[in-house]
Amino acid sequence: MSIFEKERHRVAKAHRRKVGWEREVITESPEETRKLASDLAKKLKPGSVLALHGDLGSGKTCFVQGLAAALGIKEFVNSPTFTIINEYRGHCPIHHVDLYRVKSEAEFEGLGLEDCFEGCGITAIEWPEVFASLLPEDTIHIHFEFVDAGRRRIRIFCRNSEG
Repeated sequence: MSIFEKERHRVAKAHRRKVGWEREVITESPEETRKLASDLAKKLKPGSVLALHGDLGSGKTCFVQGLAAALGIKEFVNSPTFTIINEYRGHCPIHHVDLYRVKSEAEFEGLGLEDCFEGCGITAIEWPEVFASLLPEDTIHIHFEFVDAGRRRIRIFCRNSEG
């Protein structure tokens, strides 16, 4: 690699660290969605926050299942729609949050998510849109879209990351 190429790579890496990174993937099955999450789990560290955006049935909980499997969690992972927060213990705990039924900032603050954000686990939040301004700046935003019956477009965006 030439000196010019090395410098170009160094500048590109510094730029990614400053502005973040983005990745888009089309998954063909729930297994591929879980595999994508498993690959991402290897890059996460305790305190990571994931904001999962997408319509009902678009793959958000399936994605969390992939994270959980990669982190050694053996129990069944389902959406915390009625419980609001499910906690799973593995090599690194996962706090799986569903904000669909949370209606106010006071109710959000009452959940104690700040402790999760600063704690020893990974926090994955479904339906984060209303409270996006209250999430940490380095939250990884993941958008799920239907392509057709079996395929999903998944866009992952992270600001201020070593990614």
